[in-house]
Amino acid sequence: MKKPCSLPAFLLYNTCVIRHILFDLDNTIYSIRYGLEDDTTSRLREYSASWLGIGLEEFIVLQKDAYKRWGTTIGWLTHEKGFTDVDDYYAYIYPENEADPLPAHPELRRFLESLPLPCSILTNSPASHADRVIKKMGLEGIFKNTFDIIGNRFRGKPEASSYYSALDSLNLKPEEVLFIDDLRSYVEGYIAIGGKGILFDEMDVHTDYPHERIKSLFELRRFV
Repeated sequence: MKKPCSLPAFLLYNTCVIRHILFDLDNTIYSIRYGLEDDTTSRLREYSASWLGIGLEEFIVLQKDAYKRWGTTIGWLTHEKGFTDVDDYYAYIYPENEADPLPAHPELRRFLESLPLPCSILTNSPASHADRVIKKMGLEGIFKNTFDIIGNRFRGKPEASSYYSALDSLNLKPEEVLFIDDLRSYVEGYIAIGGKGILFDEMDVHTDYPHERIKSLFELRRFV
């Protein structure tokens, strides 16, 4: 049986040989219109503020500052606040029914299968969440690897170590991997280490973005 999205080919992008495509998950593999990320953010804030014993408004202010140091809330809580109950944290933030609003996406599956490169996921979420989303959308077997926040020791994008952790596992250099993410700072973080990044701007918000930008994953065809 043919393994999807894993043909031994290469992609030329700005004269560099690309050997792998690394996708963000949330609001990239599925549309922002389904609101999953907004629901996740609400649950994250509720849980974290409650654990810290502070109000939501105070938490949001502290969280914004913490992102500058850690890139993720869980990184901040575990490394600075002594939080340890990671399983309980993720069970609350990513409940089993979280992916219910997502439909199967056979057209996306066919497109990803047609790409002449292996594909993986790099997410600031846990792998259990990624697996749930991928299964709900009918994309099982498409992605060779899922590089998640737990494997990155809670240091997330756009910190350089999160990219290098995935790159080291792939045994590839930044310039050999094409990275697609919906967050501008995450793509710019990857470009900063010498990688090739594309901003997924579904809602056409970042019209001033100076690098490559797409509004649909199907536009990746023009880079192949």
